[in-house]
Amino acid sequence: MKTIFRYLKPFIPRMSLGLFIKFTGSAVELLLPWILSYMIDEVAPTKDMGRVALWGGAMVLAAVLAWATNILANRMAAWVAQHTTEAIRHDLFVKISELSCGQIDRFSIPSLEARLTTDTYHIHQMLGMMQRMGVRAPILLLGGILVTLTLDPVLTLVLVCTLPFIAVLVYTVSKKGVPLYRQLQQGIDTMVRTVREAISGIRVIKALSKVDYERERFAGVNDSVVEKETRAGMTMAITNPMMNLFLNLGLTAVIIVGAYRVNSGLTQPGKIIAFLSYFTIILNAMMAMTRIFVTFSRSSASGSRIAEVLAAPADLPVTPSAGEPSPYHAAFDQVTFSYNKKEPNVEGISFRLKKGETLGIIGATGCGKSTLINLLMRLYDVDSGSVILGGQPIASIPPEELHTRFGVVFQNDVLFADTIRENIDFGRGLPDEEIEKAARCAQAWEFISQLPEGLDHMLTSKGTNLSGGQKQRVLVARALAGTPEFLILDDSSSALDYRTDAALRTALRHEYAGVTTVIIAQRVSSILHADHILVLDEGRELGYGSHEHLMETCSVYREIAVSQMGG
Repeated sequence: MKTIFRYLKPFIPRMSLGLFIKFTGSAVELLLPWILSYMIDEVAPTKDMGRVALWGGAMVLAAVLAWATNILANRMAAWVAQHTTEAIRHDLFVKISELSCGQIDRFSIPSLEARLTTDTYHIHQMLGMMQRMGVRAPILLLGGILVTLTLDPVLTLVLVCTLPFIAVLVYTVSKKGVPLYRQLQQGIDTMVRTVREAISGIRVIKALSKVDYERERFAGVNDSVVEKETRAGMTMAITNPMMNLFLNLGLTAVIIVGAYRVNSGLTQPGKIIAFLSYFTIILNAMMAMTRIFVTFSRSSASGSRIAEVLAAPADLPVTPSAGEPSPYHAAFDQVTFSYNKKEPNVEGISFRLKKGETLGIIGATGCGKSTLINLLMRLYDVDSGSVILGGQPIASIPPEELHTRFGVVFQNDVLFADTIRENIDFGRGLPDEEIEKAARCAQAWEFISQLPEGLDHMLTSKGTNLSGGQKQRVLVARALAGTPEFLILDDSSSALDYRTDAALRTALRHEYAGVTTVIIAQRVSSILHADHILVLDEGRELGYGSHEHLMETCSVYREIAVSQMGG
């Protein structure tokens, strides 16, 4: 929670003013029962209506002042909680954006989503309640006890005797409750991940008639979350009835002892009435502190989860290179990498590309093609071997410089609910001439020019108002815009017909001849004219060379080529 509370430093002056106002309102609220007691015992017996009206007016004024100060302080508390949570959420989003892919894999996307939304909401609740009730409740509790001591010390001791039982209760419940809330948040992460998987794969689920299976899987995860939330809720729910029991037993004892003391002439009826009012105030303060305790227990688990992300160290440090520059524009030298650090996903991969050359990568699904792209862009660090980019080790290039060198179309890339122009520009501020050039080369200008709004045509989320081939062409145009140093096309022509695919490859050779290109494809025709072709199987190299060389030396490549293109 230390990480969270440091966000409150800029708001300390406003918080201090709000807490002072809250303190003032709570102190005025404590005057009301005392004034009532004084009126009953001292003013009413004189039958002086002027004094009754005077002290009655004082009670009304105190009540209005307490009401006004509480409202003002609550509004200030809400403002501080809102802006503090905004700052936490902003920094958390920035930090998540800076995490390496390996760190994102370890945290998991559903968990990061929950930390950015649910956990920050819990922090917001805690900050607001701590300012509203965290000051008022202790003041009413301690102030009520102190005032009752001045009224009748004996009756106050009866009340104080209940406090040790309440302290033991709070300690015991908190020790069990906080770990349960942490387990609950982990269960919510699992449920979010399950829902994400079901939504993203809904078409496959329906096609394979697995709807019932997915319902059962979600029901199991949902039941687990319900069980954890029930356990946490039942554990924390013990506090309210138990505190009510202790305090009401104390109240009963006060009434009995007070009756004997009034009968014996040791105290006055007005003091007993005031004492009962103070006891109610103390009871409500204790209940408020219980709610604070429950909220703090939940938010402490959320705060530790947020702090864990904010404190995550840089996972891909930049290390200056002392070696000689490499003559190659991109190169892999005996690269091995594993996501889980148990079984290698790619092993012993080597290739070398000069500036402007094209590498085609082909192989079965899951053989490691996209993994090589991740390593080429340093989304992950290799376990062994080396990666050269632009003539220098990739670990020596700062990320802000490295990623601007690439134009990329990932296998499952995304179009946003915006105009075609903005989807291609991608916030880079490119001129229309460059956007049009990229669209023409990507073979997208043909259909864009036929739209009534042209580049200003509005796309729906994920580009659902375009066909599959049109979406891929817009994505390729985005990658080409800005003339990147390296072009990565990860299975980006699967939805294109052969004529459009051939026209795209021809345009790339003529318009972007100086761009080093890596093409991942399922069709041999897409990489037929590449300078180098790498054939992968289960993360290992089966063949490397030109199309003609592989047709002679690699049986797997030859079988793929023959099955797709004939002899």
